[in-house]
Amino acid sequence: MDLNHTIDVEERGERGRNNFLTGLNCAQSVVAAFADLFPNADIDTAMRMAASFGGGMGRLRLTCGAVSGLAMLAGLECGAATGDLDARARNYALVQELAAQFKAHNDSLICAELLGLRSGQIDPPRPSERTTEYYRSRPCPVLIACACRIYAQHRLQQT
Repeated sequence: MDLNHTIDVEERGERGRNNFLTGLNCAQSVVAAFADLFPNADIDTAMRMAASFGGGMGRLRLTCGAVSGLAMLAGLECGAATGDLDARARNYALVQELAAQFKAHNDSLICAELLGLRSGQIDPPRPSERTTEYYRSRPCPVLIACACRIYAQHRLQQT
């Protein structure tokens, strides 16, 4: 069965959002929303790798974790495991396309800007407690859903 035909764009957005609301970070939430599309990938390893990209990479508030999740999905889809320059160029083109779409929807790729934080501010390494107020004050669930819809649309266009 071709999984690309079963993609519901809005459901994937909601899946990513729910992943975040159950405790995953932004990058993990996006990757997990599409794990079923990569049955040959070691998703446990992918999720552990994505763990470092929450909070704009380790709470440095740099590239948004949802965008990092998109880049990881692009790597799972077409990333080169060798020094093949043509394959690397195809992968980079996909990352740039997905990031441009995210930026067009959200005006930035930078975690600090998306959260309205002072640029250059580094947060302590301990993640914030996931409380009702935390979820209410963060745009992250919306940003994750947006990233998931972007990737779902991309996959639908590949069919």
